[in-house]
Amino acid sequence: MGPFWTALAVAFAGGVALAVQSPINSALGRALNDTILATIVSFVGGLVVLALVVFARGSLPNAAMFRSVQPWMITGGALGAFYVWSALWSVPRLGVLTMIAALILGQLLASLMVDQFGLFGIPVREIAWQRIVAVVLVGAGVVFSRF
Repeated sequence: MGPFWTALAVAFAGGVALAVQSPINSALGRALNDTILATIVSFVGGLVVLALVVFARGSLPNAAMFRSVQPWMITGGALGAFYVWSALWSVPRLGVLTMIAALILGQLLASLMVDQFGLFGIPVREIAWQRIVAVVLVGAGVVFSRF
């Protein structure tokens, strides 16, 4: 399997994980009766898994690794927390399919801007009509998922 297909398979698996993560986190929120606490618990679980992976690799991070990190680069955690909370809060109100469709629509719209302007060090990929059609189709999917 070439690098493109490997990356596509990993992205697909990540999508499956997100679809399963959302109702699991929503159930946690209901059990705790607190969506913010459920988000924290979810992130602590992720932190534990990632810490185990780092330790299992055998090479621990050092201060020199962080010298080139700019402040905006650490906002991913806050954005991830918002994603987990928004999914957790939205699933019981929209259902998993509509929530994921709306999530993907938001991702696609933001991704168009990131690609178009080369934000965050990403290579520029201009908006083509085919990409706009893809976004419109996903938007239609959000609408149709409610019927």
